[in-house]
Amino acid sequence: MLLTGCSAATTTDRAASSERRDGPVPAPAYGAPGGAEKPGGAKEKDGVAEKDGPRESAPPDYLSTFALDVDTASYGYARRTLGSGRLPDPATVRPEEFVNSFRQGYRRPAGKGFTVNVDGARTGDGGWSLVRVGLATKAALTRDERPPVALTFVVDISGSMAEPGRLDLVRKSLGILTDELRDDDSIALVTFSGRARTLLPMTRLRDHRGRIRDRIDSMEPGASTNVEAGVRRGYEEAVEGRVEGAGNRVVLLSDALANTGGTTAGAILERIESARRAYGITLFGVGVGSEYGDALMEELTDKGDGHTTYVADEEQARKVFVDQLPAHLELTARDAKAQVAFDRKTVKQFRLIGYENRKVADEDFRDDRVDGGEVGPGHTVTALYAVRLRPGAAGHVATATVRWLDPATRAPHERSGTVTTDAIGGPLWGGAGKRLQVAAVAAYFAETLRGGKLPGAPRLGELAARADTLATATEDASVRKLATAIGQADRIRNGRTDDSGSGAEREGELG
Repeated sequence: MLLTGCSAATTTDRAASSERRDGPVPAPAYGAPGGAEKPGGAKEKDGVAEKDGPRESAPPDYLSTFALDVDTASYGYARRTLGSGRLPDPATVRPEEFVNSFRQGYRRPAGKGFTVNVDGARTGDGGWSLVRVGLATKAALTRDERPPVALTFVVDISGSMAEPGRLDLVRKSLGILTDELRDDDSIALVTFSGRARTLLPMTRLRDHRGRIRDRIDSMEPGASTNVEAGVRRGYEEAVEGRVEGAGNRVVLLSDALANTGGTTAGAILERIESARRAYGITLFGVGVGSEYGDALMEELTDKGDGHTTYVADEEQARKVFVDQLPAHLELTARDAKAQVAFDRKTVKQFRLIGYENRKVADEDFRDDRVDGGEVGPGHTVTALYAVRLRPGAAGHVATATVRWLDPATRAPHERSGTVTTDAIGGPLWGGAGKRLQVAAVAAYFAETLRGGKLPGAPRLGELAARADTLATATEDASVRKLATAIGQADRIRNGRTDDSGSGAEREGELG
C-alpha cells in the first residue's frame, strides 16, 4: 500500500498570502460524484445517502470540507461507560474522536505545517472502499526544548465531583503535573462550585512546589456547578498572570454538569471572547466522571479554540498531563481546514465518517475569517471516507488539501496530496497496513454504537476479534483496550453478563 501523499502523489506546499482576498475560491475541481439510487429508494445528495421520499434535484457535490479536530474525549468517555456495564448515549459518540485516539504512523514534516498522507483499501462490500486522509504536524518538543508554560487550572469542586474518580482524580492529576513541570513554568489555580475562587494566583514553580501541592490538596467538594463563574475567573487570572514568551493556557477540569449561572457555551464564553482574541489564550478541557456533560465541554473547547479529552483513571491522567498536554501548549496551525475534492470520473458516491459538527461550507475553505481547528506539534488528524468507485474505474480518485494560518503571522498556507485507484485497490483485512485497519475498526465501532451502518462493517464480535489480532500484531496496548471495549459492547448489547474473556475484561478495564 503506497501512501500517495509521499510517493505517487503530486504534493504542493505554498504560501497563499498572495491569493485574491476579495472572495473565497474553492479547491481544484475534479468533478462530482453521481446521484446513484440506493436500495430502498434512498438517493445520494452531496455524496451522502438520504432517506426515502421525493426531493428537489440538486447538482451533486464533489467537495467535502471540514475543520480539523484533535479531540478524543468521546472515545475515552465511551470506554468509561462500557466499563461500568452500560452502552454510551449515541449522541456522545463521535467517530472522528474514536479514530484520532490511535497512532497512525504518518510521516511528519521537518518544519512547520503538515504532511498529507492519503491511502485506502477495499471493504469487500459492493464496490465500496475506505479512503484515509491523514495529516501530521512536526514532532512535539521535548520537556527541555519547549518554551515555558503558564497554566491556569479551573477546577470543578461542585457536589457532583465528590463521586470517586472525579475530584480525587483531579488532585492526583495536578500532583503528577506539578512533579513534571519545570522550575520556569507557572501555575494558577481557580476552583468553582456555586461561585469561583482563586486558590493560587500565577506562581512560578521554582521554590513553590510545596505551596502548590498544599493548595491542590486543600480542594474539597462544594455544592452547585457554576461553570460560567469558574471559566470567567480562570480567564481573568490567565490574563492578569500572563507570562510573555510562555505558552499561556486555561485548563478546565470538570464533569461539565452545569446547573447554576450561564449553562450554555455561549453564555459562558461571552465575557472571555476579547481576552481570547487579544492574548491567544485557548481552552483545554479535561472531562471526568461517569456522568459527564460531553456536549457542553465539546462546545466550550470548540468555541474557545481548544481541545478536549477525557480521563477515567490515574494511568490516563498521566498520559494526558505528561505525554499529551505539551502538544496542546504550542500551536502549529490556527483555523486549519481540510477539503477533499473527489473525481466524478472514478467516484460514484462518498461519505465522510464523523465530523458532523465540524463541517464547513465548501466556499468557505479559503475564507480565513471562518473558524477552523487549532493544531499543535505532535498531533495527527485522520478523516475516513466510505467511497464507492464506478465500475472499472481507474486513475485519480481524490485530492486532499489542508489550509491553515501561521499562529504568529496569520499568513495562510496550504499543502495537498492525491490518491489513485491503485492505492486503494487492495483488501482492507489482511492486505492494508495495520494502522489503517486499526482506524477502520475504530470507525466501525463508533458507527455501530451510534446506530449507523458503514459498508463492510463486521458484527461487534468479529470486530473485537479483528482488534485483538491487530493488538498482537502492533504490540499496542491502546489497541488491546479497544478490543476489550468492543467485547464489552457486544456482551451488553446481547444481554450477556457472563464473561469468559481476560481478567482485565471481567473487571471492566478503564485504563
